Amino acid sequence: MTKQMHLAAHFPGVNNTTVWSDPQAGSHIEFSSFTHMAQTAERAKFDFFFLAEGLRLREQGGKIYDLDVMGRPDTFTVLAALAAVTDRLGLTGTINSTFNEPYEVARQFASLDHLSAGRSGWNVVTSWDAFTGENFRRAGFLPQEQRYSRAQSFLDAAFTLFDSWQHDGAFSYRDEHFDIAGRFDVPRSPQGRPVILQAGDSDEGREFAAASADAIFTRHGTLTAGQEFYADVKGRLARYGRRPHQLLVLPAVTFVLADTDAEAEERAALVRRQQVSGQTALRKLEEVWNRDLSGHDPDGPLPESDPIVGENTIALGRASTRMHKDPLALVAKWRALAEEKKLSIRELMIEVSARQTFVGSPATIAAAMDEFVQAGASDGFILVPHVTPGGLDEFADRVVPLLQERGAFRTEYTGETLRDHLGLDEGGDA
Repeated sequence: MTKQMHLAAHFPGVNNTTVWSDPQAGSHIEFSSFTHMAQTAERAKFDFFFLAEGLRLREQGGKIYDLDVMGRPDTFTVLAALAAVTDRLGLTGTINSTFNEPYEVARQFASLDHLSAGRSGWNVVTSWDAFTGENFRRAGFLPQEQRYSRAQSFLDAAFTLFDSWQHDGAFSYRDEHFDIAGRFDVPRSPQGRPVILQAGDSDEGREFAAASADAIFTRHGTLTAGQEFYADVKGRLARYGRRPHQLLVLPAVTFVLADTDAEAEERAALVRRQQVSGQTALRKLEEVWNRDLSGHDPDGPLPESDPIVGENTIALGRASTRMHKDPLALVAKWRALAEEKKLSIRELMIEVSARQTFVGSPATIAAAMDEFVQAGASDGFILVPHVTPGGLDEFADRVVPLLQERGAFRTEYTGETLRDHLGLDEGGDA
């Protein structure tokens, strides 16, 4: 029997992959852009709309990150407004556990779940950006082990609040991170708790998802890597008394469509070049080299110098020197690739950072996506278009019908809530 996939639409809010030069590119702030993408996703019977959020514009060397999204409206404000112009589509937002408080976030999600009749979802993230911390009373950033400890505590506290209505809203939660008690003032919502997503590929992130999340948001874009990740995460569930279907694996994927595979490949090459300008290429390189490379020619060779390895990173806590435990090994790999293919800095950054997951005709993409799910590499996908707000339209019109013909995707919604769409039980204690 064909396994049906789950599909979500990612509104590009935190990225440098948007192609601003496309004639169809529009605002990331005007409500009409959010409405267009959400209503397209609902028309195509997607499970949910996914809104990323950043708590500060990204910077490097004290300057706004080249080609990054400018302006980030508040997540809850946007999702609450979208609840009024959609009927079945899930509404999921990224909310930070490092610089927020459980009572406030639980209250906001419970309210959103009521306003949307049970369609809310929460992508729980942590923050390790020193420059983001400057916006808050708790400046700086937490070490990785403390970030996930606080995140788990934050989520447990929020669950206590969501479930407190059976006790007339009375709650008490105390541990090393929080000491709160009182009465929760929002009645139990239609889903009990919002659907919980977690984004993180580290071992700590996988363990956090296995313990507490309903879905994990990943970036494994190849079949083999997806199968390895899928097996690893699902294999962690048993020690928490959970079964494989209780945690969905949903990689973020990109796509480029055309009438033929050859035309799609040509279009994909153009998109990759539009996504990585010369300045963007240098900024990406600086994250690993951990030094100012503004004097280098992006169309020239890689720097002869080696990266500076250490805690004081050029991007103030978010650089790839933290994401990659061995930047020297990464640079050696890049140098070998650049020499083998005769790549400039910009060409190398395009090669290593701007790949599209699915490229081809509608039939080719539908077949490839179906193979991913049937082969145990994912339970579905979170689609990240490179044009906002109309980048999902062509997929909805040309690929979704082919997935439906295969029996790999629903033709109609059969439930009312986001948990219904995802095949999940009601969250929390009834």
